[in-house]
Amino acid sequence: MAEFHKLYQQARYYDIALARDVSREVDFIIDAFAYYHGGRLNSVLEIACGPGYHARELARRGVQAKGLDLESEMIQYASERANAEGLKVDWIVSDMRRFRLDEPVEMAICMFDGLDALTDDEALIEHFCVVSENLLPAGLYLIDLTHPREADYAYYSAFKYEGERDGMRVEIIWGTNQPQFDLVTGVARCKIKVNIYEGDKHQVIREEASERLLFPKEINLLARLSSKLQVIGWHGDYDLKQPLDYSEASRRIIGVLKKID
Repeated sequence: MAEFHKLYQQARYYDIALARDVSREVDFIIDAFAYYHGGRLNSVLEIACGPGYHARELARRGVQAKGLDLESEMIQYASERANAEGLKVDWIVSDMRRFRLDEPVEMAICMFDGLDALTDDEALIEHFCVVSENLLPAGLYLIDLTHPREADYAYYSAFKYEGERDGMRVEIIWGTNQPQFDLVTGVARCKIKVNIYEGDKHQVIREEASERLLFPKEINLLARLSSKLQVIGWHGDYDLKQPLDYSEASRRIIGVLKKID
């Protein structure tokens, strides 16, 4: 998701609107590792982790988990949630293009359009290189992107997320300006509106940021140009048997990349 700093610095608001059960997604992550790599997944890094939904669920299942995010407020919030749940997760504040782990991991993941904040080819290539450097030999990188039926060059769906907790209701409306992606760069300026309701108080946060529309062909090419990763599989949902296509069962773009040794 694009770099909406005002929103991401309000981690609690983000979590109220976007918290969800990610157990099926984590099932897929574990199954994909076994299918493409073999064996049990022991260590993972969640990139652009936000509140660390996947890192926390993986830690709950006994995987050595790390979470990385650019926003220190998100990492602080994720750490507090993990501690409250009795989970051990290593949290890192860093740019996804420039980081170094104390120890490499078997798998990295970037979920829920975390890559769309990298708006030019050079940034994506730099990112692929640094991910590879922090993977063990034959390590995997799983990415999750919006399916073109939800957003493409001619159409941008209305995305709305909302939730309620402890007397507070948060509503996030994404793409309030009906953004259009530039045909050359694949980048759009996207506006969001965040409504926070607490008792008789109503707070509004408005923000605008750039986000990039990414398709498999670009990922294939940029991974190849990095000379560090190669794409080894595409799926249309959190199901190893679901191909990436335009059927109703294909709801996301999920790519699996492998480190080139």
